[in-house]
Amino acid sequence: MTAADLSRRRGVVTTTLGVTQTLAWGSTYYLPAVFADPVCEALGLSRAWFFGIFSGALLLSGLVGPTAGRLIDAYGGRDVLAASNIVFAAGLALLAWASGPITLALAWVVIGVGMGFGLYEAAFATVTGLYGREARNAITGITLFAGFASTVGWPASALMIDILGWRGACLAWAFLHLAVALPMNRFLVAKAPPPVPAAAQADAAAGGIPWTMVILAAVFAATAFVSTAMATHLPRVIEALGAAPAAAIFAASLVGPAQVAARMAEFALLRKASPLVTAQLVAGLHPVGAVLLAFMGPAAAIPFVVLHGAGNGLLTIARGTLPLALFGPAGYGLRTGLLAAPARLLQGAAPLVFALVLDSLGPRAALLLSGSLTALSLLALLALARRTRGKGAG
Repeated sequence: MTAADLSRRRGVVTTTLGVTQTLAWGSTYYLPAVFADPVCEALGLSRAWFFGIFSGALLLSGLVGPTAGRLIDAYGGRDVLAASNIVFAAGLALLAWASGPITLALAWVVIGVGMGFGLYEAAFATVTGLYGREARNAITGITLFAGFASTVGWPASALMIDILGWRGACLAWAFLHLAVALPMNRFLVAKAPPPVPAAAQADAAAGGIPWTMVILAAVFAATAFVSTAMATHLPRVIEALGAAPAAAIFAASLVGPAQVAARMAEFALLRKASPLVTAQLVAGLHPVGAVLLAFMGPAAAIPFVVLHGAGNGLLTIARGTLPLALFGPAGYGLRTGLLAAPARLLQGAAPLVFALVLDSLGPRAALLLSGSLTALSLLALLALARRTRGKGAG
């Protein structure tokens, strides 16, 4: 397929991956919020067991991510993503037949492998293999679709459980992977051109100084910790500061619209700017909101949620575009897989660690912890910007 053909199909590829990523996130990462109670009740397990197993699946997804990236670099992402839909379907089918902690853990092991091969990093690597340095708009477009994964996934899961029970709902999600996502990924995503020759890849990799990767990995890990902690505990934090439960839930529900609005603003206003600018916005918005909420209480709940949601929406774009801008497309899949591994590890620990801080030290301490982590990330990104201006991507 020629470069002109790839360019003409870019809208189809972006839309396809946006739809299939929405399904992938909604049926895996966002599954526990709705499924935890009925599964635990049916299997006689505590929520701690369920979420502990889920945390293990997140960790596993980080461990297999570099392998997925290496495969996409070598062969393109179309077949890898299509295979991930088969893995997701198998894991969800196993989850439907779970009868205790061992079979539940086995199901989440399979789903965790699927997440390592089939979520954002794989989709971003796929479009980077197709479009090289021109992949930024496609990455943003994918996140605009998949930003609604929780908005679609949570109600869909709840409806399926009401109609089919939780086991039937798992099988319904598995069916959607096989009947919808698999053919879309396989037949609508273009086949990648041959990869950059190995010698050119080695030269590109040699241009990156390890400290740049270390800084990016630390920034992505810290911001992922905060994002996951807030996704788990945000209504509770607002309520602990004195808001009524209904008000806390309403404020927290604005995260999704704020994410999508920020991504649209990035596409319209910042797509010509350096991705470092986007990353610095990511790290700078949450600390401002955290300080406001910590010291002003519920009166600042909506401003905090808007700032946090906007930063969280930009975070996903930065995870895809910043490595591309700093290091180029050669070896992109492996590099983003390596960068994602520490983030997955901290994501798995975030709900428990943040809950311990919230319960023992209170909501203000928890907010200041999250604000400090993202403020430190901002300082690291400012140092990285200075470094790259002086020395290039390394």
